[in-house]
Amino acid sequence: MSKTTRDLLSKVQKMVPPMLEKFHKGQLGRVAVIGGSQECVAISQWHINDGVVVDCRGITVILELHTFQLWLLRAWGPRQSHVICEPEAAQVRSPISPTPSQSTPSLTDLLPLSQVIKTYSPNLMVHPYMRQSHKVHEKETQDQIFQNVIDMIPRVHVIVIGPGLGRDSLMHETCARVITEAKKVNMPFVLDADGLYLAQTRPELVQGYKECILTPNVVEFGRLAKSKGVDVSAGDQTQVCAKLAKAFGGVTIIQKGGVDYISNGEETLVSDLEGGLKRSGGQGDTLTGSLGTLLAYRKAYMDRIWDHENDLKGPELLMLAAFGGSSITRECSRLAFKKQGRSLQASDLTEQVPIAFNHLIGEKEAAKL
Repeated sequence: MSKTTRDLLSKVQKMVPPMLEKFHKGQLGRVAVIGGSQECVAISQWHINDGVVVDCRGITVILELHTFQLWLLRAWGPRQSHVICEPEAAQVRSPISPTPSQSTPSLTDLLPLSQVIKTYSPNLMVHPYMRQSHKVHEKETQDQIFQNVIDMIPRVHVIVIGPGLGRDSLMHETCARVITEAKKVNMPFVLDADGLYLAQTRPELVQGYKECILTPNVVEFGRLAKSKGVDVSAGDQTQVCAKLAKAFGGVTIIQKGGVDYISNGEETLVSDLEGGLKRSGGQGDTLTGSLGTLLAYRKAYMDRIWDHENDLKGPELLMLAAFGGSSITRECSRLAFKKQGRSLQASDLTEQVPIAFNHLIGEKEAAKL
């Protein structure tokens, strides 16, 4: 680990609240995740904690929210985690249920996504407020749908938009309304996965908003750059992220790759800890989860809910949250690949979160830097 990385992680540790008896429920951060649509229809098998194998339609949604939420809850996450999703976005089939080509499964084999996500943990608060265009109830109006989700904003400190969201126009318009309202109260939010499509097609939603973090992979980065007329092939490749962040008016971008470039257009950090050699779908949710968590901790730090030096300010803290999230994710990837090798799956990173956190950041009295 370089001295620069060690110094940055030392600063990240400063924003992590200590575990104090005086803290109450939700004080260390409340994060809302908006996503979950019926359009994600990959079929796969998912092994959950009790060993039951679930064959589910919508596994991308389930996998992403499962990985993300367990990251928030198991390791060092905020005290409350909300999932806002479409109520009937997934079908879950038990191992003994008929295959899709056989007879219709029984009613007990099929569960709305909101119920499925709720089974992951009693700690999750699941709100089935999102609607796809073809799922709007007869007695519902679009304004009612928008308002149900917008009413969640005062209850949380950070919003993550995108995991399993899909491309439905009503889902995206709902998220656009949420972004507009979140900006009015200066709330930080993260756009990931299909949430990045909003930034690509409606860049005015995030233009100049410095409490926003975008997390594009190489393909998504190229699409964002094209939407802003930025040539990613020209000039110094280490400066492309800064160029795009500046084009977006100072949003923070984490350009994921062999090394992660993190820039707000004025400052660029390089996250170059060793990662694993296997890339599997869903690994980005460890990053998204870490960002949501660290941004919640940032809020607690700025609210001074414990005694500290108060020598870090909002813009620097946001960059540190991005760097810390990237570093934790890369360390999780390294540890998981060392253990699983070629068979690594995204869920394997989740198991390494507590180890990676303790190794890189740790508690204030026992950090291993």
